[in-house]
This record gives sequence, C-alpha cells and structure tokens, in this order.
Amino acid sequence: MSNHFTGLSLGPPLGDQRLDLCDLYVFQSPADPARTVIILNANPNADALHPDAIYRLNIDTDGDLLADIAVSYVFAPPQNGKQTVNVFVAKGAEARSVEAVGTKIIANGEVSFGPRPNIMKAGNYTVFTGSRSDAFFFDYDGIKNLYSPLGARNFTSLQVGVKAPWTGVDSNTEANVFSTVFELPTSELGSKYPIRVWGRCSVRQDGKLLHVDRAGHPSVSSFFNTDDTKLEYNASEPINDRKRWTPMFVHLMGHTGNYTEAEAVAAIDADSLLPDVMNFDPTKPAKYPNGRVFTDDVIDHRLAFLSKGDIPPSGLKPHTDTLREFPYIGTPHQKKG
Repeated sequence: MSNHFTGLSLGPPLGDQRLDLCDLYVFQSPADPARTVIILNANPNADALHPDAIYRLNIDTDGDLLADIAVSYVFAPPQNGKQTVNVFVAKGAEARSVEAVGTKIIANGEVSFGPRPNIMKAGNYTVFTGSRSDAFFFDYDGIKNLYSPLGARNFTSLQVGVKAPWTGVDSNTEANVFSTVFELPTSELGSKYPIRVWGRCSVRQDGKLLHVDRAGHPSVSSFFNTDDTKLEYNASEPINDRKRWTPMFVHLMGHTGNYTEAEAVAAIDADSLLPDVMNFDPTKPAKYPNGRVFTDDVIDHRLAFLSKGDIPPSGLKPHTDTLREFPYIGTPHQKKG
C-alpha cells in the first residue's frame, strides 16, 4: 500500500477507501518472459470496488506521456457478497478518452473474494480482479518515528538525523488488498523503451468524471504531498508534472536531505521521478525504478532518496506468499474473528 498514505492523516480520496489506489507493479511474467504483467491495487479493505468509478491503466508506448493503450475496469454494484467487472482495452486516440471505451474484452466477469482466483482470458490477454494478499512490506511505527509531532498530519515533516527509527516489525503481514492483474504480450508494447505506465481512479459525480487518485512511482504522493496539495496532484496529468511539481519536490528535498536545487533536480532526473509514471524497459530485468517487483523495498529506496542516504535501511524482508504463476500476487489472508 505504498501509494495509500498521503500524510499521516491517511485520508482516502473523497473519504472512500474504494477509490484509494495502493500500488502499481510492472514486470516480466516469471512464467513467460515474452509477456508483461501490470498490477494495480486498490482499496485497503479488499472488498468490492466502487460501481460509479473507472479504474484505469494508462500505457504510453511512444514517450509523449499520452496513453496509447488504456485498460479500464468498471465494476457492477455488489450483490449478496458478489461483484462482476467489465474490462475494456482502448488503443490509439481512443485510449486518451476519460471514459471506459474500446473493445470490451471481459463482460460481467466474476470478481474473486475467496482463495480460488477466477482467471479470465480474452485472446492474448489474461485478467484477474479481486482480493489478494498485499505484497507491500513496511515498518509503519518506524516511519512515524521519523516525523515530528508538529508535522504529524503530513509525511513532509521528515526529521533528518534520526539514525535508528526502525522497530523491525512489518506492519503489513496479514493485510489484503483488491488487485487488478493484466497480462499481455510484450510485443504489443511496441519497441520504444521505456514504456510509461500509470494508474488512475475516476468517479462519476453529477454526471462528470472526477480524477480522484493516481499511481505511478511508489511512495511519491505519500511523501511529497501535503493535505493541501494531494487533491490537485491526484487530479493532474503526467504530461504537466514536471512544470507543476518540480519546485515543490525541490523545496522538500532541501529540507529532508539538504539538497541544493541543482542536486535535487539531478536526483529527480536520475530516478525519473517526474513525471510520476512507472518506467519499464522489458529488455532489462524488472527492479525498481525499472518497473517494480514484489521484492523491491520501495520505502527504503524513497527514504534514502529523500535524506540523501542519511536514513538506514529498515532490514525488513519481502513477503514470501507471492506466486510465480498468474495472478502472481498471493492468496488472500483469511479474516479473523
């Protein structure tokens, strides 16, 4: 749930957990290296998703930060503990529509809320939607130790010089999350690498679609945004990121890592942090920031980035319940009680 946090207030979009995007993963299929897997997780309650929302994967294959492929998930209202999904794939100019358009590759597919995944196939595509074990690992109490009480509502109050904040406890070992898993032939992504991928959640209110959350780099919105900027950030488009958000990022990094402006911009460029999209070159091994896999310690990466290497690693280990076959993310934990 690296994208779930936006300040220690932990407020989901519009106060609705169903609209909350948590993580984005992009990697080569371990079962078939000629295929690419894109996972967008949402809703830390791991229950039904919002029936008035569109959950979207945007894929830019030519470097102009406009979607060339869009995968849209639209969920029916839940009934009796069940839910169905329609999945659309749009290409070219049609992929830039905010609506769920294109070819409907899955019609009324069954969402999985139990241990057995409903794996859906449509031509060269393989699709899953439903509750799974959350692969994200982090020491939440250790993270809280890094922040001053005066800034407790925002992660932007990082205290540099806290040498041993970690508790050694993974706060996410029993967590579930709602996953959408999409696998396609890598050949469909073209040949101009890296591709750029970002997630979007939009919800319809008063007849209009509002962009209420986005997911690209892990832990960027969480650590760089304040409660005052997160609404604008979540509604904004990657093509505008560099102009709009670079000054804010540079200012924060001056506080957290004593970066000069030139050093901050160089670090942002080295990590390809702005625009806030996941970069992936499928000809190279997936490891963040080239895509993202379940074993990437993205919290350690982000804190080292913010502090210019001052904050030591947490020492946590990746979860071991992930799979080498579709849908890759692990079987959901049974609810207790």
